[in-house]
Amino acid sequence: MRYFPFVAIVEQERLKQALLLNAVNPAVGGVLIVGPAGTGKSTAVRGLSELLPEIDVVADCPFSCDPGDPCPACRTRDELPLARRRRRIVDLPLNATEDRVAGTVDIARALKEGERALEPGLLAEANRGILYVDEINLLDDHLTDILLDAAALGVNVVEREGISIAHPARFILVGTMNEEEGELRPQIADRIGLRVEVEAVVDPDARAEIMRRREAFTADAEAFLGAHVESQAELAEELAVAERLLPDVRMADHLYPAVARLTVKAGVSSHRADVTILECAKASAALDGRREVTVEDVAGAAALALGHRLPVDPFAPPPSLEPHLVRRLLDEALELERSKKAEASPVT
Repeated sequence: MRYFPFVAIVEQERLKQALLLNAVNPAVGGVLIVGPAGTGKSTAVRGLSELLPEIDVVADCPFSCDPGDPCPACRTRDELPLARRRRRIVDLPLNATEDRVAGTVDIARALKEGERALEPGLLAEANRGILYVDEINLLDDHLTDILLDAAALGVNVVEREGISIAHPARFILVGTMNEEEGELRPQIADRIGLRVEVEAVVDPDARAEIMRRREAFTADAEAFLGAHVESQAELAEELAVAERLLPDVRMADHLYPAVARLTVKAGVSSHRADVTILECAKASAALDGRREVTVEDVAGAAALALGHRLPVDPFAPPPSLEPHLVRRLLDEALELERSKKAEASPVT
């Protein structure tokens, strides 16, 4: 199946940026997309999958493991059949069972064959790809905990009748939700890296362009994709370059305490927020072709990482953190760091 091209999506720049940052650096921790139906959430997520660089896989491995770092089951094999393909996007339906999500174990085979006795689930299929959960706020709490544990650890552990089998489960987690259908538990929201609020496009000209593009894609998908093939290829190459550059990106030492002061000042207690801001800022620099994180990278990352982690008052409207407020808090944190450093410097 061919998806609507990512570069042809009209507006929704913040959503597209959050997805691209996760594509460059999966350590960002995924993205929660909040907004009403029909605003392009699913279209953007599916379009992203066609931009991701192809990967080398062990052709018949249920986990699509990396031939350079094979899974435990593949390590015991004499020869590994290789293949190269696009990363998968795996949908997790709301009515999925625990066995369908996590996998199950054939007890009799497990006693003889170890890892080969695992009947893989959706988390195995999503390894090294994208796991997409539409209406994640309506997903059973137990299943949500399972997938978030796997996303955080990069490993899924299946336990049945005293037998435990682990397999790699590294994926970009993308969840969507409509707040009118219920909130997401704060403990769960904290474990998803970024949050983006998507609103309907209101400019008449932009909405007209959305109609034209959708009409053209529906009438002749191949022709429409062909018209955007060059711009798609350019963006895919930018992602590939950024991914290669990422290990060399560094953040200046004085920005670490500034990020810590920023999260504390915002009233966020979770250390995950600090780490997410760091990883997101590095991805932002890499996507821009730089090896050094700037204050602007940190401010942009914080605006995406802090909003859904703010303390919630059940008797007040949902909290928000606008980008200009984030920048003000960050500037205050940087000024405190400069003052602290000046006080520590010897007087000459």
